[in-house]
Amino acid sequence: MNINHITMMISQNWGAQEMISAGIEAKINRLESIVEQIGEAVLSTTETIERLAQRVDALSVQVEAQGKQVQQQGYQIFALCDAVQSLTETQKDSLQEINQLTKTVDKIVFLLQSADEET
Repeated sequence: MNINHITMMISQNWGAQEMISAGIEAKINRLESIVEQIGEAVLSTTETIERLAQRVDALSVQVEAQGKQVQQQGYQIFALCDAVQSLTETQKDSLQEINQLTKTVDKIVFLLQSADEET
């Protein structure tokens, strides 16, 4: 081998290494771009999830408040039913007393009419 041949081989080898190095650098740049895109997507997804979590928390608070309102309304309905039942019982008792009073008044009227006819 002569020196020209060796120089040419080194030159070719050096050129091949430069091409490999350029190819590797392009791949590294592409990988960096992909990693950057993945990072942006992760950040965007994280922000979206945080907003959704805030909305779920707000809905949870609303549902809890509505549950308490429904429970209060249930208590009010129960109290109203109890009051209506008491009123019904009182009205029934009053009606019995009115019936008794009516019978008594009828007897008095009958007695007064009988006494008036005798005189």
